[in-house]
Amino acid sequence: MTGKRIFVLNGHPAAESLTGSVAQSYADAARKSGHDVRVVNLHDLEFDPDYGFGGYVNQKPLEPDLEAVLADIEWSEHVVVATPMWWGGLPAKLKGLFDRALLPGRTFDTRNTTKLGLPAPLLTGRTGRVLLLSDTPGWFFRLFYRNAMIVQIRQQILEFVGIKPVKVTQFNGASHPKAGQVDRWIKQAAKAGAQAS
Repeated sequence: MTGKRIFVLNGHPAAESLTGSVAQSYADAARKSGHDVRVVNLHDLEFDPDYGFGGYVNQKPLEPDLEAVLADIEWSEHVVVATPMWWGGLPAKLKGLFDRALLPGRTFDTRNTTKLGLPAPLLTGRTGRVLLLSDTPGWFFRLFYRNAMIVQIRQQILEFVGIKPVKVTQFNGASHPKAGQVDRWIKQAAKAGAQAS
């Protein structure tokens, strides 16, 4: 098996977190299986998460850390995003990273459209994986929230720019996991990393 180029983004804004541990487990197992892995931790990045200009004509120049993230995505064949769910969505800094870095001309093309009339994606040829940690039970997430955050990050962000298919692994009950649950999650993430899936 030829190793893949894998970019892992730990999307938790804190220096230490369960999200970070799950992301690192994925990355470690992928490396051990012969894949070329780059890991970036959101808390290490310095950038203004506010898009600011509110339009695509006068874009705010990207800080070096955002340029580096884009370069890592462009280098990769497989993109992994580990994130907690806060208030039904992404942490503000992670959402800010997507707002600032995923811009037209670099990640999608508003001048050319798909058959559905959407901007043409420019990051095609890459697959994705989302590792999602939340307190919300999976059945509640599906039935009452209609998987809104999954739709956002998988379809409206990653697949929109061409990263697909995107698999999603949910880890529910993250604030107060049952005995042995964290170890199982770490092993589950490692299994996905070893398979580069």
